[in-house]
Amino acid sequence: MTSFEIGRDPAEDARIRASAAFHLAFPVRSIQEAKTFYGPDGVLGCIEGRSTDRWVDYNFWGAQLVCHLVEGYDAAANHNNVDGDPVPVPHFGLAMTLEAFEALARRVEEKNWPFQIAPHLRFEGKPGEQRVFFIKDPSGNALEFKAMTTPENLFARYRA
Repeated sequence: MTSFEIGRDPAEDARIRASAAFHLAFPVRSIQEAKTFYGPDGVLGCIEGRSTDRWVDYNFWGAQLVCHLVEGYDAAANHNNVDGDPVPVPHFGLAMTLEAFEALARRVEEKNWPFQIAPHLRFEGKPGEQRVFFIKDPSGNALEFKAMTTPENLFARYRA
């Protein structure tokens, strides 16, 4: 099975995901700030992996995130209108179960971290209907978290 066939056989999909975890490396202005945001006691609560003084990696719900120190870095502030929201671009994130989404939204609130776009329902009544929120890390990197009303529609094709 090749990567373009993912989604046709659930058992094979699980094998592919286990052998091909997503990896994202991106800049941060401070490793310590990154740790207080991404780390186990931080806003997101991710498990920390390997690190040096210049980078740290995290288990981001099964994906590998690597925060690389770039002194003076501050992410660009670009936006694109998506269903009435000024969505920060670029961004990365997760499509989660509703339970995980709600738990993470509560954690963000409990950590007194500001939402860039507060949790709400988007694409209401459409195949892409989802709960969504956006936050930014201390370096200005934007993250999106969503929970599909119908998880099977994550890759549904339709004109929004």
